[in-house]
Amino acid sequence: MNYKNIIVANERGITTITLNRPEKLNALDANILQELIKAIDEAREDDESKVMIITGAGRGFCSGADITSTALGTDTRLPGINRSHRLEPFILFGAVMKRLRNFHKPILVAINGMASGGGLSLACLGDIRIGCEEARFSAIFVKRGLVPDCGASYLLPRIVGTQNALKLMWTGDIIDAREAERIGLLSGVVPADELMSTVKELALQIAHGPSTAIELMKRMVYEGLEANSFSLSMAYEGWAQEMCYLTEDVQEGIKSFMERRPSNFTGK
Repeated sequence: MNYKNIIVANERGITTITLNRPEKLNALDANILQELIKAIDEAREDDESKVMIITGAGRGFCSGADITSTALGTDTRLPGINRSHRLEPFILFGAVMKRLRNFHKPILVAINGMASGGGLSLACLGDIRIGCEEARFSAIFVKRGLVPDCGASYLLPRIVGTQNALKLMWTGDIIDAREAERIGLLSGVVPADELMSTVKELALQIAHGPSTAIELMKRMVYEGLEANSFSLSMAYEGWAQEMCYLTEDVQEGIKSFMERRPSNFTGK
């Protein structure tokens, strides 16, 4: 599909989605949100796509909602917004954020600049976030007299802890990449010219792994956190392990161990 507001590339098992409104710091309006919905749905259904990377074009990752646009992401009167979209919180924002939350494959986020408001929420929906040294973050909602949205009130405390999350939310302060790494918002910080190569290297390592096991790991971790029960997690592990034993990758893992060679997983 041809996109106008995002760039989608598929290579070696990796789907890279680049927000492409650099003149607006990749702010989110109805047009880019509708394209994101389609791209996420396509990647979800594509078995050849093992890992998703989300990043931004230009000097910003995502500055949040584009309140200057004539196509607001919460406008139910715009073309292409169907009933399922209208029933989501924040309409198209909710449709995108829920898709990412429920995306069963690994999501890596390469944060190349400012991530604020809904852009911070978008970044938080990644499983692993890596930023460049110029990356900046702000839960800017309070500066507009608003509460955090797009899942930020749920995600931030679980990522950085309650007191760090509330400090970010109550002040709306901008923090730099090193502070974001210190509080756990980023897993790593690299020079800008190494950002995409670093993220792609990690994505390739994951994409070359046993896809069924990796996707089950993601489900186990998030559903385990929700259930907060050791016994239920143990039961889930037992079921997931049985699912893994049905795959060809387990046989390959055993065979490669016996033959003392690297595994060649296919995701089957």
